[in-house]
Amino acid sequence: MSPEQVQRHLRRANEVARHALSLGRHPFGAVLVAPDGETVLAEQGNVDTVNHAEAVLARSAAQNFSADYLWGCTLVTTVEPCAMCAGTQYWAHIGRLVFGMTEQRLLALTGSHQENPTLDLPCRTVFASGQKAVEVIGPVEAVAEEIAALHRGFWT
Repeated sequence: MSPEQVQRHLRRANEVARHALSLGRHPFGAVLVAPDGETVLAEQGNVDTVNHAEAVLARSAAQNFSADYLWGCTLVTTVEPCAMCAGTQYWAHIGRLVFGMTEQRLLALTGSHQENPTLDLPCRTVFASGQKAVEVIGPVEAVAEEIAALHRGFWT
């Protein structure tokens, strides 16, 4: 994906997060992009503390597309996936990840909030523990501040 495509899809994922926020949910959003780098196949906002946007999206994708097709797809998400979400993406066979803001930056915004006890386990570490090379692009500083803006104030 080109840098322009990456930023455009991250902004769309952030709009999904904004919608989740409007429903009273945590402000996380994810989109699944087809191998052409343009077509958005699905989008998902955060549901609750165990049904994160990325994991729900990856499970749905695995039910609706073949593993071979998903290997060419990209999961685009506002914040670096936690270990659960990275593992779900790995098992769903989605070959690329794009994220806007790191988990560490999220922790700086949330503090020790009881609804978001972050794990300090980078997604790259999770993927490196597997047998498939998932490509990771992120953080993307060009949109990180836009993503952080949704989290500022929500967690206080």
